[in-house]
Amino acid sequence: MTSKTWFITGTSRGFGREWTIAALERGDRVAATARDTSTLGDLADRYGDALLPIELDVTDRAADFAAVQRAHEHFGTLDIVINNAGYGHFGMAEEISEQELRDQLETNVFGAVWVTQAALPIMRAQGSGHILQVSSIGGVSAFPNLSAYHASKWALEGFSQALAAEVAEFGIHVTLIEPGGFATDWSGPSSRHSSDIRAYDGLRERSTAERAKRAASGGGAGDPQASAAALLRVVDAVEPPLRVFFGASALGIVRPDYESRLANWEKWDDVARLAQG
Repeated sequence: MTSKTWFITGTSRGFGREWTIAALERGDRVAATARDTSTLGDLADRYGDALLPIELDVTDRAADFAAVQRAHEHFGTLDIVINNAGYGHFGMAEEISEQELRDQLETNVFGAVWVTQAALPIMRAQGSGHILQVSSIGGVSAFPNLSAYHASKWALEGFSQALAAEVAEFGIHVTLIEPGGFATDWSGPSSRHSSDIRAYDGLRERSTAERAKRAASGGGAGDPQASAAALLRVVDAVEPPLRVFFGASALGIVRPDYESRLANWEKWDDVARLAQG
């Protein structure tokens, strides 16, 4: 298999780190970005010139463009871009401050948009490429206490579906990876929390319990290291999917949600027709 060049954001831990290792282990080359590249020191020692660590805050548009350009100049090609950098924000809609919402969107949406825009001219010129956006089951369904996070992932989903239609004729593929529950620090050290309004304490407790129940029903949290095999299958596919779940529990959660949506639209179809006049 021909060696590929990857550009991956958010590689200091979790999915990003495991996917970086998986790519390097099979002989590919990776431009790996992180806010603190010292977290990649052991990988640099192990894989040498196949790894290009780049310090990057994805909310900085100019820095995103510079990082992608540096990776392309360094390796000479750009085959796979994975927008993985992001975090979860916990808070009811009423609790979220303006700055908290802006920060969530800046990282989870705008960061991915800027990196994507930087990569597209390169991929168009070479007539090939694969952009993978790390969305979430929270990009196709929604749960209490995560409204800011859902807003960011639903935005990324819409952007990426439109993008896929725009770039297909240039030989560029787009895939939305939609993980369920995994043993990353998404809900731990990497997460942020709004100040609580006590009126929501009961719902917050029930939502936390329900999230734990969903995780348990799916056999527990997934292993980020194990996800690497799934990722490699996706990037090596001749016709990769626009959307793919990671995790055994995701489809079981989303299916009844979508069935409910269809039933609701059908129930109110007479109103839809009434609105048309």
